Amino acid sequence: MSDDEFPEHAGTVIIGAGIVGNSLAYHLAMQGRDDILLTDKGPLPDPGGSTGHASNFLMPVEHSKEITHLTQRSIEQYEDMDTFTNSGGLEVARTDERMEELKRRVQSAKSWGEEGRLLSVEEIEEMVPYINTDIIEGGFYSPGAGTCDPLRAGEVMRARADDATDGGLTVSPNTEVLDMHVENGEIQAVETDRGTVEADEVVIAAGLWSPKIAEMADVEIPLTPAVHQMVSVGPISFFEDYEGEISFPVVRDMDTQMYERQHGNDLEVGSYQHRPILWDVDDVPSIEESPLSPTQPPLTDDAFEQSMEDALEIVPELLDDPQAGVRHEIDGLLSVTPNGMPLLGPLQDVDGLWSCAAVWIKEAPAIGEAVAQWMAQGWSEIDLHGSDVNRFYQYGNSEEFVKNRAHEGFQKIYGIVHPAEQWQSSRPLRTSPFYSRQDDLGARFFEAAGWERPQWFESNDDLVRTYNAELDGLLRGNEWDSRWWSPIILGEHLHMRDHVGMIGDMGFGKFDFVGSDVVDYLETMAVGRVDVDVGKTVYTPILAENGGFVSDLTMARLGPEHYRVITGGAAAGADRAWFGSHISDDADVTMIDRTESLCTLGVWGPDAREVVQSATEEDMSHEAFPPYTAQEITVGEVDAWAMRLSYVGELGWEIYAPMGQGQRLWDTIAEAGEAYDIRPVGMGVYGTTGRMEKGYRLHGHELELEYTPAEAGLTFHGVKDADFIGKEAYAEAIEEENAATLCTLSVDDHTSESGERRFMLGNEPILDESGEVIVDDHGRESYVTSAGTGPSVGKHLLMAYLPPEYAQKGQHLQVEYMGDQYPVTVEVAGSRPLFDPENERIRG
Repeated sequence: MSDDEFPEHAGTVIIGAGIVGNSLAYHLAMQGRDDILLTDKGPLPDPGGSTGHASNFLMPVEHSKEITHLTQRSIEQYEDMDTFTNSGGLEVARTDERMEELKRRVQSAKSWGEEGRLLSVEEIEEMVPYINTDIIEGGFYSPGAGTCDPLRAGEVMRARADDATDGGLTVSPNTEVLDMHVENGEIQAVETDRGTVEADEVVIAAGLWSPKIAEMADVEIPLTPAVHQMVSVGPISFFEDYEGEISFPVVRDMDTQMYERQHGNDLEVGSYQHRPILWDVDDVPSIEESPLSPTQPPLTDDAFEQSMEDALEIVPELLDDPQAGVRHEIDGLLSVTPNGMPLLGPLQDVDGLWSCAAVWIKEAPAIGEAVAQWMAQGWSEIDLHGSDVNRFYQYGNSEEFVKNRAHEGFQKIYGIVHPAEQWQSSRPLRTSPFYSRQDDLGARFFEAAGWERPQWFESNDDLVRTYNAELDGLLRGNEWDSRWWSPIILGEHLHMRDHVGMIGDMGFGKFDFVGSDVVDYLETMAVGRVDVDVGKTVYTPILAENGGFVSDLTMARLGPEHYRVITGGAAAGADRAWFGSHISDDADVTMIDRTESLCTLGVWGPDAREVVQSATEEDMSHEAFPPYTAQEITVGEVDAWAMRLSYVGELGWEIYAPMGQGQRLWDTIAEAGEAYDIRPVGMGVYGTTGRMEKGYRLHGHELELEYTPAEAGLTFHGVKDADFIGKEAYAEAIEEENAATLCTLSVDDHTSESGERRFMLGNEPILDESGEVIVDDHGRESYVTSAGTGPSVGKHLLMAYLPPEYAQKGQHLQVEYMGDQYPVTVEVAGSRPLFDPENERIRG
């Protein structure tokens, strides 16, 4: 490991030598990379980013499975490097609402395999005697929490990387990147003030400077610097009798969005309750201009006034110490993204360029490991789909969007965030041509990938009365359960099942693939056989080499050398990057993004054929337009293209038309459907109630990298002759006994211990009848992957992976929700639909 000579070439260049860059260097070395340049414009061991100032505690339990597993793995790595102190962590509640939230914290801990329990006020006082227990109601204790030394960990990682590469790691601090050289959509070199280094691959791990580096390659990393205020007070007399950095659990005062933690004889007080203070990266001072470091500007005193008052209230014994004073106070800068998650993965449009940005210290070692795996083998052991940098493609990279969402999201960091909570800023941004019509009908819009999609329509409130008898026992009385939900969804569902509904727009990603090599190319991408007759559709998983899910989507063959891929809107950016990265330079394949040019209107229900037939020129009969086929049609004056398939389990079509003619398409179908009482139907039906009754899987919920198509019940394609990504692992999974099988369960009794009826929302742990969390032979906890009411079957439905001994129809189990346990029964083990199991309605 040397910084004496700057190389002219490196296999891998990592820009940024904070904890993230160091972790990447080490884990890439362990993956076999042996020619690595690690560079930073700052000095080492502390180059001046957030690694040197961010509070270094690790609280492992989050409501995100992805982040919890990353933190768990990071703690393991810090322990292995002897840079972790296990202090435990405590989240205290001042309000009844927060205590309910902490019950959900216990729930998430069980789902993700982490210890955690609620504490009484008396137990908290015994554990942390300096807390003012008069103002709290209880707390959540995480015994696995603790603190780390990220600067020392960086030194260990660099040394290990050097050993693993046999001296193949070059470390170059005090080196500023000036430009990125890109030719023909491929990274070529990195230009610095010490020279230009040619590179096979480059990773941007520069923290809050990452957008500036990305801009040099004409790509975008959407984050903004934001202030996290922190002061250190000491010496504290109380701590003088204790040795070491920390002897008591880290305390998070959740309702004031603050934390207090011992740091030797000092008390560190940090705050997220102050007004959001966002910076422009260009305004961050240089190392030479900074009194402390570029990311440690002086404290904004007025913004911290309330925080200090709240800190004095929660730990008065410590902060009233007459010997203590403020030793250190900063507006610590960290990276905030539009939805609070990291920005990881290959950057679109520049081959060989990767992002590893917006990473917190508590997840950094594991993220370095996971991204290194992704780079070296094409997949990571921990599924990173929620952190994919490409999720904001085509809509969420503008500076204004990033700032607006960061401003809003900063206030959610310690907030109580509902699973269905919607972002309010920068809306509406992406609207279909149906938007004004839907708005007139009282649509309640939810956002996905920037698209405004109706969740339900207030104009349909009469359906709740129409189906009053059928909905008995399915209506939610608890405010939390019914927040971001409406019984109208259930009425719309039943009306669609009885008559006909129109759903638009689902916000799909749409990509056309054309060229003489397109068949061979798509065969390598998909599990399903794509060399089908023109006009046929293929629903297929998309796999990584380990046989886990990258995506699942539908392909349609439009011509001998022309296919269309339809994928979920939230997955569109990641799928575009995945498909684009697998087109070889010498292949005659062109990908055309049609996402913004085509709208989609779904028409489904027993009367769907009559409605569509009355508006179209073509024969829409079963014989002329069979299920799972696609063809061009004319709807009134609109030339369109339609697929006869359904995600809600009903006869009908997805109709695609140019955006500019979408409103006319809507009006034509609405007029044609008047005689059949056609109703607009929201995504609450499409994405939840309809699909749950049919047992349809959803990527990011049921379908992830750690589960196989065999476990998900999606092996109906068999193993085709053509090679495809993940084929070997897929074939092996079919032959082996499943370690878990995806099941549909129903809730037997919704009555809580208090007598209130409660409805699960998703991510709750599944327990055996003795109350223990179920774990399969691969160490994966069983939890609710999706939850939703099935009005047609009269039950609240859950989906979960269960080991073989539990994946049996009629098996009685339990689900834990908000501190109580509820009886559930396995209704279906595998993919057979609970509603219309023979799919007769789709084939009507």
